[in-house]
Amino acid sequence: MILQDVLLPEFIKVDMEAEDKDEAFEELVAYYCQADKSGAHDQILDAIVKREAKMSTGIHKGIAVPHGKTTAVNSLRGVLGISRKGVQYDSLDGEPVYLLFMIISPMEDSEKHLRLLKHLAELMEIPQFQTELQAQKDPQSAFKIIRKFEEMLSSQS
Repeated sequence: MILQDVLLPEFIKVDMEAEDKDEAFEELVAYYCQADKSGAHDQILDAIVKREAKMSTGIHKGIAVPHGKTTAVNSLRGVLGISRKGVQYDSLDGEPVYLLFMIISPMEDSEKHLRLLKHLAELMEIPQFQTELQAQKDPQSAFKIIRKFEEMLSSQS
């Protein structure tokens, strides 16, 4: 599973308005449900909030990866939020996050879910990935950056 298969341009929100983690979850879930024409807002939000209660997913400087599993989706889904001003997130380093990769998985898809999280962790190790992605002003440009760095990663392996 590759990030660009899950984070299509219609699931990328630039210029997030949220100021804190709860607002960010609400904004991204609402954005996803509108783009996917899903009526599962509450189920998805509940899955994300329950997972986050276990431990903060603000795991990399400036990046958070909120994720959860739910019966509300039948395949791996994702939404990317880009914040210009930063979101107060209760991150492990105490700093705000600017990129939020929200991953939503079906209950039975643990293997794909974990592979996608691992792949995302590899991308986060490339400093230019975050810098370039954060600078994008529209979903299409952000999607191109994701493709660029995924191609770079796959050519290295």
